[in-house]
Amino acid sequence: MTTGRTPPPKSYLPLVVVLLLVGWGGLLFLLNTTLPTLGPRWLFFLFILIALTGSFLPLTAFLNYRFPSQPPASSDVIVRQALWFGVYGATLAWLQYGRVFAFPQAVILALGLAAIEWLLRWRERSLWKP
Repeated sequence: MTTGRTPPPKSYLPLVVVLLLVGWGGLLFLLNTTLPTLGPRWLFFLFILIALTGSFLPLTAFLNYRFPSQPPASSDVIVRQALWFGVYGATLAWLQYGRVFAFPQAVILALGLAAIEWLLRWRERSLWKP
């Protein structure tokens, strides 16, 4: 989808509904019906990733629509930005599970993920398009 504009946030509604149902529904099912053995533990992190991605997708879509950039953010960029929130939340949950979570680590991780996204957007801006 290489149109001249960022897609409107309502175009992501079906994806948001699916991600929210699978993520939060799977997490609810997992927490109520299983014991924390190895398989359900990894499913927990997967469902956290899906649930947070679905929760932040409308926010990233709205912010990219409201504050357009040059070049305009495509659908791939918007989903990738929402996925960073899911990766961040799942990583924080993983660190908390191992009891090694600390606030400075959370800040450094957030800055690192923001820097990666900024560099990716910078690369997209620098590509030559005739």
